[in-house]
Amino acid sequence: MSVHTKEIEVVASGKSTSEFTHMIEEGLLESGYNEGTVTVFCCHTSCSLVIMENADPSARRDLEGFIDRLVPEDDPHFTHTYEGPDDMPSHIKMALTRTTEVIPFKNGRLCLGTWQGVFLWEHRARSHKRRIVLSYQGE
Repeated sequence: MSVHTKEIEVVASGKSTSEFTHMIEEGLLESGYNEGTVTVFCCHTSCSLVIMENADPSARRDLEGFIDRLVPEDDPHFTHTYEGPDDMPSHIKMALTRTTEVIPFKNGRLCLGTWQGVFLWEHRARSHKRRIVLSYQGE
């Protein structure tokens, strides 16, 4: 098996989920691989990755609302608040979720379910450009 690595940038407009499945598919096409896996890695500590339903945005809004209730910004026990009230909560949300996803592919296509998409889950309040590394292993 050989490896093809690509870096991409995903823009998130504050707290949100931003789908970038198409960018992973574009990298797979560039790799020329037919079968293997792609590792998707987020290079940040205040956002994460999630494979989630991409048909109905209310599913993602419910997920976002749930984690905001689970880790509120007004917790008086947080001391790491240098960048504002969303600073420590964003780090905790990242630690509770994932920064890496591994997705198999075959016949040159990602093996995602019908309603699945890959999303950057931004936990900070303001907009950010996030670096994602895609590492394809295949043949």
